[in-house]
Amino acid sequence: MYGKAFAPEYQGALTTLSVNSSLTDVLAAGTEQLEAAERAGQHGEAARSGLAVAEAYRRLGQVGDAERAWKASYRAAREARDTAAMAWALWSGGTLARQRGAFPLARRLLQLAADLGERGGDIVVRGYSLAGLAETGRIQGDYEAVHRLHEQLLAEARRRGEARHTVWALEGIAQIHRNTGSYDTAYALFEEAAEIAARADDRRGHAWALRGLADIVSVRDGDAERALALLSEAETTCRAMKLSSALAYNHKMRGNVLYRAGRYAEARDLYEQALAEFRAMSEPRGEALSRLGLAKSRARLGRDRAETAAELAELAGVLERIGLRHAREMVARAQEEFCALEGAAAGAGAVAGR
Repeated sequence: MYGKAFAPEYQGALTTLSVNSSLTDVLAAGTEQLEAAERAGQHGEAARSGLAVAEAYRRLGQVGDAERAWKASYRAAREARDTAAMAWALWSGGTLARQRGAFPLARRLLQLAADLGERGGDIVVRGYSLAGLAETGRIQGDYEAVHRLHEQLLAEARRRGEARHTVWALEGIAQIHRNTGSYDTAYALFEEAAEIAARADDRRGHAWALRGLADIVSVRDGDAERALALLSEAETTCRAMKLSSALAYNHKMRGNVLYRAGRYAEARDLYEQALAEFRAMSEPRGEALSRLGLAKSRARLGRDRAETAAELAELAGVLERIGLRHAREMVARAQEEFCALEGAAAGAGAVAGR
């Protein structure tokens, strides 16, 4: 049985904040409490309120402010000799590094956070940090290495009745199954995640689960309208909570759905919108994936084939540098798709010329 979802990153005087609090509200409350703690020389409270500030900035896509905030939180925690607070600050920094595409740094910071969490006796930050490591591996496409860790963390979350972490783990495992072609299993896991999130009032987790369901409904069932309706429901939550990154990924997925449905001009417009959003928050993974969708849409709309080939080759290099194995495979499939189209067009031209 799961209780109501809570946000363990909102600590100290900010524990009254809800997991569903608007990020602008979190930032305002966190900044006010941080300034008060600094004036009073309360290093521990400054570390904990600074963590909320860092996370609000990160989720709003203000990465420079987020970087400064998590480092200040860590320094305050170290000054207070608060090992658990140091671990939370490192978790925030590692999560930000992953968001920015700095995967080796993300792994280092998250492993340090997990170690400090264990040393400080905070099982929650340890679990969140291990989850961050698992998510980093999953995003990079290293499914075999992190599937077991996802399952382990899911079992721990279920045992503690921690809804938010259960939802995260279910969605991560679902994404692995989706990316390896097990659509029915992925759908069932996303569906369970959505149900738990709804019962626990975890609106962020519910929005991500809806996005996953929309993807499966589109790719497996070819039901674009139902997929778009699910994404619209998720978008309402993203806008209400000011979830900038989640909203951008929602728009990119809407582009995917429209592309699969053959609605290439609409897909192009959504990819352009998502691309601008990802660039504004300096998120290279989302930017590269949006560029891929945009290149495919433009090619379908008659873009010069040589330009498409050049952009796909460049994207392959970008994704290689970032270290995104699954995304590199997506580019390779796109290259094959357009080579086949070019071959078919050439064949049709030859027939017409006879």
